[in-house]
Amino acid sequence: MQSIKTSLFIILCSGLLFQSCNKDTIDDGPDVNFTTSIDAYTVTFTNTTIGGASYKWDFGDGTVSTEENPVHAYPGKGKYVPTLYVTTSGGKTAEGSTVIRIAKSSAIKLNDNSLADWDTVTYNVRTSVTGGGIFRKMKMDYDAENIYFYFEMASSKANGDIFDFYIDADNISTTGLTTWVANGSGNDVLLEGAMLDNWFDMFYHTGAQTSFTFDYQPITDFYQVGTVQESGGILKFEGKLIRSKIKNLTGKGMKLAVTATKSDWSATLGIIPDPGTPAFYLNMTE
Repeated sequence: MQSIKTSLFIILCSGLLFQSCNKDTIDDGPDVNFTTSIDAYTVTFTNTTIGGASYKWDFGDGTVSTEENPVHAYPGKGKYVPTLYVTTSGGKTAEGSTVIRIAKSSAIKLNDNSLADWDTVTYNVRTSVTGGGIFRKMKMDYDAENIYFYFEMASSKANGDIFDFYIDADNISTTGLTTWVANGSGNDVLLEGAMLDNWFDMFYHTGAQTSFTFDYQPITDFYQVGTVQESGGILKFEGKLIRSKIKNLTGKGMKLAVTATKSDWSATLGIIPDPGTPAFYLNMTE
């Protein structure tokens, strides 16, 4: 009997040892997971890996960090491959990578209750000289996600002016509507409405180039208005168009002309750029 008990003990222990060794063999470390949030050149890394005791980030630009959730500013636009190395308390290390693309940065912020950031935009500027009506100045800027716009006008928000944005989104003059409002462009997109009163609709051009035929597009949240200021009879405001929401607006250039009309449609109040001049060309190759 003593011999049988001893044999059973050895068999049971051997089974337990085999189970333990098998577990160690398949444990290659944690599943590495993280998310990224990109704001211009700055990326916020959020580590969602479970079971880590220490961390090392290789941001793909020659710099590293041991923070769990770092915020990193990249040196410029380009493609980067950040990698996260996670080590458990047992000494096992696993890694995970992703690809991020840093595009042109913009200093424009719509949620800062200020228009001072537009002082940094000095290149894409149009000033009304003759025939612009109530328009005084227009500026534009862009980044990978948005196209930003800024206007100065002899008007007020209370007037409820109706805006028409004539957009040559694909920058091809032989497609879309041709009109004296926007010389040299084929306008495939029309945005229309009292933008400052939360009414702004999108239309796509159909038919011949000389035909003012546009189809309504039930697309929402394609624009945002930021800070609005009034002083001395001058209305200043900023906003953005979300590039991914508007057909062909993700390319390397676009042309734009804008009209303002009275809230009852009784008269055109202004056009920018000035009538008879080329549409505003925004070069987005950078």
